[in-house]
Formats: sequence, C-alpha cells, structure tokens
Amino acid sequence: MTEAGRHRRWLFSLSILVASCAFGDVAIAQTNETGDLSFELVDPKVLRVCSDPRNLPFSNEKGEGFENKLAELFADKLQKKLDYVFFPQATGFVRMTLGSHRCDVIMGFPQGDDLVQGTNPYYRTSYALVAKAGSGLEEVDTLEDARLKGKHVGIVAGTPPATNMAIAGLMGDAKPYPLMIDTRYDNSAQAMIDDLTAGKIDAGVLWGPMAGFYAKKAGSLHVTPLVKETTGPKLVYRIGMGVRGADQNWKRQLNKLIQENQGEINKILLDFGVPLLDESDRPLGAETAKKAP
Repeated sequence: MTEAGRHRRWLFSLSILVASCAFGDVAIAQTNETGDLSFELVDPKVLRVCSDPRNLPFSNEKGEGFENKLAELFADKLQKKLDYVFFPQATGFVRMTLGSHRCDVIMGFPQGDDLVQGTNPYYRTSYALVAKAGSGLEEVDTLEDARLKGKHVGIVAGTPPATNMAIAGLMGDAKPYPLMIDTRYDNSAQAMIDDLTAGKIDAGVLWGPMAGFYAKKAGSLHVTPLVKETTGPKLVYRIGMGVRGADQNWKRQLNKLIQENQGEINKILLDFGVPLLDESDRPLGAETAKKAP
C-alpha cells in the first residue's frame, strides 16, 4: 500500500506481520470476549495512530496530512487524546508499529490486503493521469489512448500502472521515478509534477490522492482517474483503516465512526484534492460525497 507511501502499504510482506503479530493477537483474542476495548488498545484513553512522519498528502509530523485531519476528527468524536507513533512506511512499518502494539490504527490501508485487518472502506479512488490544461491530453481517460503514443509520460517505477503502460507500448518514451526513496530528501510525486509544469514530460501517472494534492498545489493541471483500463492490473482501490487481526471490538467502533461521519470524512478528502469515486467509478463532488463509498 499506501507512491501512496512508496506505493504505500501493499508492498509489505505478509510474513513480516505474521511473524511479529501472530502470538500476541492469539493471546488478546482469548481475553477479548467482553467487548472491553482495554484488552485491545494500547491505552483506551488515547487514540494512538501508526503514521509516517514525512508522507504528504497522507501524514507528517506537523499534522498537515489528510490522515492527520481524519485522526483529529476521530479523536474528537471518541473524546480521546490523540498521539502518534511515527515510522517510515517502508518494509517493517506494520511490524514496528501496529504489530508491536505501539499504536492501534493505521489510518489508510487498501481493502483486501491481508497484512492487517481492515475496517469498512471510507473512500474509493484510483491512479490518475495528470496533464496540463490545454495540452490536449487532459481529455485522455485511458492509457490505451492513441494520443499518448510517443509522449513522455512520467511513471513511478514498480507501481501497478507501469504494467498498463507497458501493455499500451508507452514505456519506451516514459520517464521513470523511483518508488523506494528517503522522504527526508526526495519526493517522486513532487519531482514528477515539477517536470510536468516545466515541460520535461507531457503527462504523469500517480496514485490518485497524490495526483490530486500535488496538481492542486501546482495549479493549471488536470487530473483524470484511470477507471477505464481494459488490460493490466486494476487501478481502482477501496481504502479503509488497518487494525490488528484480533481487535474485533475496536474495528466495530471504527466502522461505526466511519458510517456516522462519512460526510465530514469526504469533505476532508476533497479539500486535499483526493479524486473520490462511487461504486460505478463516477467522480464524487462536494454535493454527492455525503454517501458512503
């Protein structure tokens, strides 16, 4: 998973979590039949969030990301103090945070990833094509479009749309950006947007939340969710929150919070430029985003 955390969360190995969490979760599950969250949470009085210290638009140490804002919303609704355990979202993130019981929730995790237990999804989005307004490419809505032939398209190496681009015959002219970076010094998404605005590339493909955020900052850029791909891996994902496998009562409480606060959640996401999609792949705007994903 989750470029969306160097493509965020789903690059982690399942064996890491199994090795680090299995025995602890079994022990907790055996004592957690009363519904008492004190058996599941590090501190029932504190919302302890597992987070990346330098991973905008998702999170940072200054609390500037949309996952920070969602954590603040949930802490307020739960009437809990908010605290973070920061660790870079690279190999070992789950093991060193959620898996070692240092914190209790990862605010963004793709549905279907077995590395953690997922809550109900609170948004649905996709990879997106970013192009300059007026370039003629802002109307392109699939990587198979002939208008991309011969164009220099930026892509974060190793992410799912790289396969789609290869199938479409675009990799020969593509400009790759590194997936695994030290976020203290590098930012592949920002570098791609900078190259696009400078005319060094004709378009770029980024994970939707990153595409929307950096395009909004740059201005005069158009973001098109890639929901019409007919070959290669799917580029649309549902995102929920991640908890430990044994934390059933905590998961139910988070699901309730998501359901009751979907409108506020969507507003936060839209404010950060996240391209939200409904179940029919139609964009959700401010008026329609009150519905659950």
